[in-house]
Amino acid sequence: MKWSVGIQAEGGRILSREEVVELADAVAASGGIATGMGTSRYGAQLLVEAVTRDEAVEKATAEFTRAAATAGLPEGPIVRMEAVSEEEDASP
Repeated sequence: MKWSVGIQAEGGRILSREEVVELADAVAASGGIATGMGTSRYGAQLLVEAVTRDEAVEKATAEFTRAAATAGLPEGPIVRMEAVSEEEDASP
């Protein structure tokens, strides 16, 4: 099942446009988008394939951490996490 997982981390400083573009490039392969330009938090919305919510969160967190390192972003604690399955999203 496909999951959309949103993750946001605290960067500890204001992030530049270039840094967020680097993050966007790093998550693009996972069908992801990036946020955070001009703020101290950076984030991504990622699409992952998983059976359970916990598995989706685990996979997305690993991908997010890898992408943030690739983009050269400062390590920071994850401050927001949200996972929605395609079934939940389709429910009225």
